[in-house]
Amino acid sequence: MKNEKYDIIIIGGGATGSGIAVDAASRGLKTILLEKNDFSEGTSSRSTKLVHGGVRYLEKAVKHLDINQFNLVKEGLKERSRLLKNAPHLCSRLTLITPLYRWWEVPYMFAGLSLYDFVSGTKGLGRSSIVSKSKMIEKFPVIKKEGLAGGVKYYDGSFNDSRLTISLLQTAKEYGAECKNYHEVKAFTYDESGKVNGVEVLDKLNNQTIILKGRHIVNAAGVFADRVNRLDEQDAKKMLDLSTGIHIVLDKKYLPSKEGLMIPKTEDGRVLFILPWLGKCLVGTTDDPAKLRTHPEVTDKDIEYLLRHLKIYFDMKIEKEEILSSWCGLRPLVAPDEDADTSNIVREHEIRTNKSGLISIIGGKWTTYRKMAEQLVDHIYKVENKEKEKCITKKLKLVGSKNLDTNFIAKNLNQETNDYLLSQYGDRVEKLLSSVENIEYLIEGEPYTNAEVIYCIKEEFVKKPMDYIVRRCNVALIDKKVAFDILDKVLFIMEEELAWDENRTLKEKEDALYLLNNSL
Repeated sequence: MKNEKYDIIIIGGGATGSGIAVDAASRGLKTILLEKNDFSEGTSSRSTKLVHGGVRYLEKAVKHLDINQFNLVKEGLKERSRLLKNAPHLCSRLTLITPLYRWWEVPYMFAGLSLYDFVSGTKGLGRSSIVSKSKMIEKFPVIKKEGLAGGVKYYDGSFNDSRLTISLLQTAKEYGAECKNYHEVKAFTYDESGKVNGVEVLDKLNNQTIILKGRHIVNAAGVFADRVNRLDEQDAKKMLDLSTGIHIVLDKKYLPSKEGLMIPKTEDGRVLFILPWLGKCLVGTTDDPAKLRTHPEVTDKDIEYLLRHLKIYFDMKIEKEEILSSWCGLRPLVAPDEDADTSNIVREHEIRTNKSGLISIIGGKWTTYRKMAEQLVDHIYKVENKEKEKCITKKLKLVGSKNLDTNFIAKNLNQETNDYLLSQYGDRVEKLLSSVENIEYLIEGEPYTNAEVIYCIKEEFVKKPMDYIVRRCNVALIDKKVAFDILDKVLFIMEEELAWDENRTLKEKEDALYLLNNSL
């Protein structure tokens, strides 16, 4: 069709949409991605920061002889291995230890994890082992000692979700993709036969509406997929069940080790993680049915739930006032045919096509984003009845990792800042530091600098202060007080770089303070 500009228009700038952008653009498809807020502002920046190999799915697979659960394990192990190789600056091996308080649980859990090691094969990250009571106490001095039988150790992956989203988008951009945040799809356009052939988009920052044409329109809007789908089919049956999960962040004194804790069964049968993340202690998560919201709130009930379980496993009372930050995320689970508890839904993904030709990809999880993207682009080639271009993302190094030197030391930076920048930006650190002539810290004692803010504006799609504060440097996710303290300096830099007038700056400050004071 003569008026079409893009091969593929992707709606949604989270894990799934960003992955599709990389896959499509790297196969030579003319690609544009549209996100109504900031990239990964929804679910994709609110995970437990784990690249799961699928150990929990293995237990269900064995207990219920469920081949679908077993396939999730195998798929997760493959994708975890690829992600750790393709983005080593953002993804790494994490040691997890499960404390056990009944003697028989130690051999039982060890046997299960040994099976996991066997299934992992060459994709494993290390052999599981039994940890003695004395070693448990040595590693975790504040762990509850009464009745402690010992523990078991296993390995999984850890990653920075919002930073990975940006790395994916930068990689897609290198292959020619256009990536637009704050561009909201308001409606679809159709040809004479009723087939979708474009989108009506609101540029929210400039308050302008534009029409974009494309051969294929993909709904990868995560938890908002149903809302996007109903722009095409007003009475469409819901595709998703949503569940909510909160996380809290505490001082690293509660987890001085670089190893994390996995609590296998809470009072209501959930799994709880206590993890090292960005120099703090991350605790999560909950799992409750939820309603759709852009910034879901952390409730007192959820916080009390996590603190209550910490009290069960720690010989130390943790006060609510000690929480440095908290956030809530929504999970997009494929809706079952019948009512079911969301914690029992197999989190596989699905690709669906409407009569109009609108393609939706729903469900899934961060670990398998790459596989989801590959399947979606393969589907597009199948729809066109064309021989598909080969997918190259299995071994595609993402931006930040291509020339990574983990021993890099920058001049005129303290060790903390050097390590922080290397872990967030990988091989882009030198380019980041060259953004300014004189590096200035935004606040004493923290690694955040003017160079980082300016680099993020120029290279990482930052349009609002919270883009940087929450999803580029992540400070609001680990310490809200520091986020408040640096806000004015971030605003000053953005005012200069983006030529804001005083009214715009005041409005941005008001919006940022509202989110910091309420829900990220």
